[in-house]
Amino acid sequence: MTTTFVLVHGAFCSSAVWAPTARELALRGHRTVAVDLPGHGLGATIPTGYLGPQDLSALAKAPSGMAGISTADDVAAVSEVVRRAAEHGPVVLVGASRGGLTVTAVANVVPDLLQRIVYVSAWCCVDATASEYSAAPEHAGSLLAEVGGAIAVANPADIGAIRLNWRTGDPGHLDILQAAVLADGTREELIAYLHTQEPDEALVVDEQAVRADAATWGRVPHTYVRLTEDRAMPLALQDRFIAEADALTPENPFDVHSVASSHLRFQIHPAETVEILDGLAPRS
Repeated sequence: MTTTFVLVHGAFCSSAVWAPTARELALRGHRTVAVDLPGHGLGATIPTGYLGPQDLSALAKAPSGMAGISTADDVAAVSEVVRRAAEHGPVVLVGASRGGLTVTAVANVVPDLLQRIVYVSAWCCVDATASEYSAAPEHAGSLLAEVGGAIAVANPADIGAIRLNWRTGDPGHLDILQAAVLADGTREELIAYLHTQEPDEALVVDEQAVRADAATWGRVPHTYVRLTEDRAMPLALQDRFIAEADALTPENPFDVHSVASSHLRFQIHPAETVEILDGLAPRS
């Protein structure tokens, strides 16, 4: 009985960020499917002014291919992958960062197709909306606001998406990014990762669809991998997600693990995370 790990990426990226994790899982005998959410990966629209000699004026005005893409599109895409994978055996659905919103929404819709869901420093909304968590004290220590202040481009209302310039060459901007997402990595690792990032992300989240439903989501065994050095998703917020979920379904609490990693290091060096995931796979 072979387990399929369906891997869901976070904001501004694609399935490419899961390549090291997928490789290690495959070498341990598991099937892996890293999903590109709609508008990402080879389906992304790269705006004028982003590549080559950058033109920030053009970049601020170019329409976004993410405009109009919704939570429902993400859920439909991932649910279809889960349905197809479940024909071949158990499915473990894994989400990182903003990918947790999609994981929760999918578990609300197709709980019976999932053996387990896993959050890696990912959003797991229970008692509040994503917007409310973003304004909560537990999120106050996040350095993402500094990232947005440094590399945000364009008015989201004008282009229909959030746009960030990950390909900045400004040393000060790179310092901010390093501190926020990869303080435990090298500058070379940071730059290599940034080249996998995409400039645009969906603007609107269906706040109700991404909240855990005790009657559906609550039936699926769930694991949370805390990243203890994460300065983008503060540990206090990760722990709040865990506590509120456990209160929602006390008969089915989170199985909790911790990895000493920043927001991104676990994807560049996935050994500890893969060890956890491998241990979660059902054995025949």
